[in-house]
Amino acid sequence: MSTPETPTSSAPLPVTRRVSPVTQVVAIGIGAALFFVLSRFVAIPVPVPNLAITFQYALLAVLAVLYGPYVAAIAGFVGHILADATGYGIWLSWEIPTAVFGLIVGFFMLRNRVNEGEFPRRDLVRFNLAVIVGHFVAWGVLAWILDVTLMGEPFDKVIVQGLVAFVTNAILTCVFGSIILALYAKTRTRSGSLEVGA
Repeated sequence: MSTPETPTSSAPLPVTRRVSPVTQVVAIGIGAALFFVLSRFVAIPVPVPNLAITFQYALLAVLAVLYGPYVAAIAGFVGHILADATGYGIWLSWEIPTAVFGLIVGFFMLRNRVNEGEFPRRDLVRFNLAVIVGHFVAWGVLAWILDVTLMGEPFDKVIVQGLVAFVTNAILTCVFGSIILALYAKTRTRSGSLEVGA
């Protein structure tokens, strides 16, 4: 008599669960508001013009994992515009890269089981790789190109800004994003953890 097969760790990961449009809108609203608050009121100045050490990208990366790339991109874009509108002024050459960062992390992490209570080492590595690639594309490439071509900023200034933003954002997002996702996964019911008694 054969026994039913149990899922193995090599089984393909499911695509991030489908989220209703209402939930997506709520996640975008809350994400944009939290991005704004973290950006404007939880910032540590650095000796580089118009830059500070902030934690909003860890939040954005978590949104990308839990709700997908489009929610993260829109929440980040709107939140960044709100923060800039009440601070330095709207600066599309940095707000657009924020949206791109959300898209990159979201697409990297489409397949995950965080909502099922699983955040294994391979997903942790994939998440950190996504964060590094996303920040490099956003701040190490896109932001300074847009600053020079769109905003007419001097090349040497924006190169320094981009590199500092890439390094600080990547480190903070990897550390705090990983911690938040690991803790969140622990609060979820692990798939297969509930068994019917014989």
